[in-house]
Amino acid sequence: MTDDTRRPARLIPIYGRGTEAEPRVTSALLSVLTAVDEFGKAILRRHCGAPAGKISAFTEVSIKMPGGRTERPDGLVEVRRGNHTWVALVETKTGPSQLDKSQVERYLDAARYRKYDALITISNQIMPVTGEHPVAVSKKKLGRVKLHHISWAALLTEAVMVRHHRGVSDPDQAWILSELIAYLDNPRSGVMQFKNMGRHWTKVRAGARARTLNPGDEGVGDVVARWDEFARFLSLRLGRRLGSDVQRVLSRPDRSDPTGRRSRLANTLARDGVLECTLRVPDAVADITVRADLIARTVSAGLSIKAPERGRPRTRVNWLVRQLRNEPAGNIQVATAFKSRKPVTKLLADLIENPDEALLDDRQIPPREFTLTLARDMRERGGATARSFVQSVEAVIDEFYRRVGQNLKAWTPPAPRLPEQSPSPEVEEPETEASSDSEVASAP
Repeated sequence: MTDDTRRPARLIPIYGRGTEAEPRVTSALLSVLTAVDEFGKAILRRHCGAPAGKISAFTEVSIKMPGGRTERPDGLVEVRRGNHTWVALVETKTGPSQLDKSQVERYLDAARYRKYDALITISNQIMPVTGEHPVAVSKKKLGRVKLHHISWAALLTEAVMVRHHRGVSDPDQAWILSELIAYLDNPRSGVMQFKNMGRHWTKVRAGARARTLNPGDEGVGDVVARWDEFARFLSLRLGRRLGSDVQRVLSRPDRSDPTGRRSRLANTLARDGVLECTLRVPDAVADITVRADLIARTVSAGLSIKAPERGRPRTRVNWLVRQLRNEPAGNIQVATAFKSRKPVTKLLADLIENPDEALLDDRQIPPREFTLTLARDMRERGGATARSFVQSVEAVIDEFYRRVGQNLKAWTPPAPRLPEQSPSPEVEEPETEASSDSEVASAP
């Protein structure tokens, strides 16, 4: 035994004073953008509209403005392609620090003055919809300059996707990207996971349970905004774990009108005590609905799947049960829907024992759709500052997807078959002239 201690040597050290977090993470990110081709293209082309080309990045940038003022954004990125160079300023915030409107507008002025193409802001502020920005700036400030925002959570997700799922062709570059992932995943980097529902959560939760909550009450807007961000975070988190581009599903009005979207969320919260979002996993059988019921004190995840259109009613139930028979049935509920009838809700465990439990008294009426739901008690320990509620939502999504989402396949009708061919009667072949002659010749 020894009292010696040691830490793994890191390309990007995570140790140092807290005040160093912002310049350190900015320098680390920008250097890896230039060093790892696939990651640089994924961030700058996919998220910021940059062209393909050679990437260069710089820190400690200073821009002399008219009137003697000097602007100092955190970084600058160049992408050279032929005779054209695409240039973007970069401004980062870490920890709980939020982007400042006046600062963003000054950097837009600087980008416009230098005829740069974009300003990229990076912070722990998670925008519910790609293309939205945490800071509302005047269109006059933009001009031809594009304003892009990426959360640190989205950057970490993209790094994991490139490294572990899409692949990096060069082994050294793959190692460099792994070091960035390890750095961003450490709390000392200043990159924060979604932690809680804000300081008004306990009060709003109590109002919902007492059924005294109104959409305009103090704190409702803050809780709804936090849920809006949390829904996007959940899609990033699940996508990072699956290696797939998981998206939050929004209607066209909700996507184009953030204010209206949050107003509708506030109305639902006040009226029903419910917060809800929908996630779409590529190639999964259906969208997953995530629901937090503050009155019932439960969090749940569920999906709906069409029943087969052929076969006896019991056979159609068996089709569902067979796909989930090898998973722990637990308290997964199955609601079976019928045409012009009330649905029948049973535990999956009961259907495994007897599929007829899912049917109506008239066993000849076929099911039309199955809705599967996993609900868990809402963790509430510690109020607003604890991650209990956040963790309970994350846990129910993981459990439901592992037990249900990844195992279900949609029913497809069998291919049409040709009718069985009856054997053809034997037909005697006519004798040929040659065979007749030979028979005559061989006759005694």
